[in-house]
Amino acid sequence: MSMMDKLKNMLKGHPDQTNQGIDRAGDSVDDKTQGKHRRHVDTAQDKMRDQYGGGGTGGTERRDEPPQQ
Repeated sequence: MSMMDKLKNMLKGHPDQTNQGIDRAGDSVDDKTQGKHRRHVDTAQDKMRDQYGGGGTGGTERRDEPPQQ
C-alpha cells in the first residue's frame, strides 16, 4: 500500500478533521492570492470534500464575500 493510499484511508475515517484541513488549506491559498482565485479554490474544496467524505459545506459560506484588501 502506497503512502497516498494510507493518507486517503485516514482522511475517509475522520470527516470533521478532513473538513477542517480542507478549509485551512483553501483559506491559506485565498490569503496568498488575496482572494483572486476564490471561486476556483471553493470548487477544489468541494471536490475534495466529495472525494474524501468530508460532507457538508465546511467553509464555503465565504463565497459571496468580496476579496479582502
